[in-house]
Amino acid sequence: MIRLQKLLAEAGLGSRRAAEAWIRSGRVTVAGRVAQLGDRASPGDDVRLDGRKLELTNRPAPRELLLYYKPVGEVTTRSDPAGRPTVFERLPAPRQGRWIAVGRLDVNTSGLLLLTTDGELAHRLMHPSSEIEREYLVRVRGRPGPQVLRRLLDGVPLEDGPARFDRITAEAADRGAGGHGSFRVVLREGRNREVRRLWGAVGFEVSRLLRIRYGPVELPRELRPGAVRRADLALLERLTASPGPASKVRRGRS
Repeated sequence: MIRLQKLLAEAGLGSRRAAEAWIRSGRVTVAGRVAQLGDRASPGDDVRLDGRKLELTNRPAPRELLLYYKPVGEVTTRSDPAGRPTVFERLPAPRQGRWIAVGRLDVNTSGLLLLTTDGELAHRLMHPSSEIEREYLVRVRGRPGPQVLRRLLDGVPLEDGPARFDRITAEAADRGAGGHGSFRVVLREGRNREVRRLWGAVGFEVSRLLRIRYGPVELPRELRPGAVRRADLALLERLTASPGPASKVRRGRS
């Protein structure tokens, strides 16, 4: 028997974080009893979500990974009350299970979004303890000086706690240009709208935001907004073995 949230994630039903949320809210039952965090189960047990019996197997769902270039205007959710398009509408069908987004990008942010059928992998890639680097190209209105950049590296207070960038690099083509500043920024957290809020905390509005890297995976140069690519087995195995930021895949390779 294994922990219930791990069993659900390995079956490709969602990330372990999502499974934990289902359990906390009383949506999961085991043999007719409302499940609790810490409960264990086996694939043959009567496990239900919202009253629907789940088909659990002794084998994890086949691992798949997609690299998706999310365009501005799409939301990272399965359905949207406002009727906006979602990232899931463009995706090919998985061989088994369902696609799980590794983190989110807000509606006005574009760039690399990873999606997998492996709930355990998604959990590891998103968990704060993994400290996986996220790299963005950001354009801000105005020309922040060295003191502003130092504040962003040292840390600034946000409503949900202090935050900081690990690295900030000015884009060479934009140095000395007026009106806007362009930078590459790296951080190791995935808090809601964190990049925009960090710049806002020092008085600068983000006018364009593009994620170009998540851990070792970079946005392929030839991929266009709205396009998707299946990752090859080598990249999937690298992420599974070590989802940290130690190594990088060059842009244009996956």
